[in-house]
Amino acid sequence: MKIAIDSMGGDNAPKEIVLGAMRAVREFKDIKMILVGDEEEIAKHLTSNERIEIVHTKEAILGTDEPVRAVRKKKDASMVLAARLVAEGNADACLSAGNTGALMASGLFVVGRIKGIERPALAPTLPTIGGEGFVLLDVGANADAKPEHLLQYALMGSIYSQKARGVTHPRVGLLNIGTEEKKGNDLTKQAYALLKEADINFIGNIEARDLLQGVADVAVTDGFTGNMILKTIEGTAMSVFGMLKTALTGSMKSKLAAAVLKPDLRVLKNKMDYTEYGGAGLFGLKAPVIKAHGSSDANAIFNAIRQAREMVLHDVSGTIRDAIE
Repeated sequence: MKIAIDSMGGDNAPKEIVLGAMRAVREFKDIKMILVGDEEEIAKHLTSNERIEIVHTKEAILGTDEPVRAVRKKKDASMVLAARLVAEGNADACLSAGNTGALMASGLFVVGRIKGIERPALAPTLPTIGGEGFVLLDVGANADAKPEHLLQYALMGSIYSQKARGVTHPRVGLLNIGTEEKKGNDLTKQAYALLKEADINFIGNIEARDLLQGVADVAVTDGFTGNMILKTIEGTAMSVFGMLKTALTGSMKSKLAAAVLKPDLRVLKNKMDYTEYGGAGLFGLKAPVIKAHGSSDANAIFNAIRQAREMVLHDVSGTIRDAIE
């Protein structure tokens, strides 16, 4: 299979993108990488071109660009070309660590939406204390949603968890302000009724405070709420580890304790590292499109490639299409 990467998108492009791609071809013998971007810049970091192809372009979409306008005007931008490779059948999936809005626009306008999907959803896999992780959708592809959209999110999240993550009977929960069936606003009450009748393992309403405990394999909500939850989790994790670092380096005594605890703290940090789970999939498109975090390093890019590979191997997009039909 071929996976196209926007090599110029993200804070650490192109170096970390190239390093992540080289690691991926070393570990996965069934993939070929297409690096889209400035060939001269990419070549500075490329030490092996085994199963790696470069599609040259000088144009790139910046983080400050207005997403839809940039996709329409910068037709030769690295992100747009990566999506076009997928649309034309020259790649099986694409990913970028660049402008999130522009990647969503590229997915919609270039790769295309599955017939019957009203609104694609942006869905990262986030860590849990037990290490299983859970899929959260939507986290910002659509600020507003209708009950029918949440039903489609639930179906897509369930299919992805089963096919790509190997969860036999994914538990699907509806994010709400309480677990009782009658709790919530009109959106969650109507969505609850639809999810209850759907052919999924719906476990009812769940609360945000229980997400990291692994209460569900798939958590469904509208994009506005999901984006705030995602950023709250990220911010809390950074704050907690920041406070730990301060506490463990404040005195000679704490530094000695930190030296003893270092291996255990590293295990804890790795367990709660979202980059180990890959990027955020844009579900509902004709082919896999993955959004890696803007600050992704080589390890995060590698895991995003691994995620794209799993989605292609298990035909997640095709399964979603069949389910919607």
